[in-house]
Amino acid sequence: MIRILHVGDVVGSPGRSAFGLGLAELRAERPIDVVIVNAENSAGGRGLTPKLADAFFEAGADILTLGDHAWDQKELMPHLSSEKRIVRPANFTAAAPGQGYAEVQTATGVVGVLQVIGRVFMHPSECPFAAADRAIQRFSPAVRVIIAEIHAEATSEKIAFGRHLDGRVSSVAGTHTHVQTADERILPGGTAYISDLGMTGPTESVLGRSIEPVLRKFRTGLPGTFPVATGPAALQGVLLEIDERTGKARRIERVNRVLTS
Repeated sequence: MIRILHVGDVVGSPGRSAFGLGLAELRAERPIDVVIVNAENSAGGRGLTPKLADAFFEAGADILTLGDHAWDQKELMPHLSSEKRIVRPANFTAAAPGQGYAEVQTATGVVGVLQVIGRVFMHPSECPFAAADRAIQRFSPAVRVIIAEIHAEATSEKIAFGRHLDGRVSSVAGTHTHVQTADERILPGGTAYISDLGMTGPTESVLGRSIEPVLRKFRTGLPGTFPVATGPAALQGVLLEIDERTGKARRIERVNRVLTS
């Protein structure tokens, strides 16, 4: 059995702290073979830097995924050419740096990770369904366990994506909305599924941002800045148990752990 922790969008410094503390706690309680983290909001709520990427790896992450804020920190772009542990959406334009899939070697087998970005209510991109099909074909023959992430707004698109890949990947998880869903299940073909992993970040917030500036924007329609909130933070995501021989999911468990104050 391969045990995988897939962590929802990390927001700012509170989210980074919650990730480090939460992972240490979880590893003290149970074995975890692979840790996958959506880090696209980790640099002050927008993007990822090479320095922060290294800090995530030092804290125990194996793969970092991105999303619609992939290019917000410009210094990350050249870094993606050499750092193969960072995965950006596979359906970005072919001119985009980096790659949409990666492989992780574990003591019990090789794990493949792929990511796509949705198109409904999002910026234009290529077809996520076709991009995932291509990424699956590019994994090495040793890969039997594949973790797929769809960074998308619309729940319907995420569910359709899960159904599209059911039986061909081990897990499909949504990210981007920062709100953890309660629809975790194993689909008929053996693929674990959840519409959104949630947010690893400050709990007293609006999607990780300070409450008052966001309220002001909604009430007045006037522009403003939305700093990352402070206070208690939670690690959210899922724990997966995958049969390394078949690639089928045996278990999916939601994680929602408040860690800091």
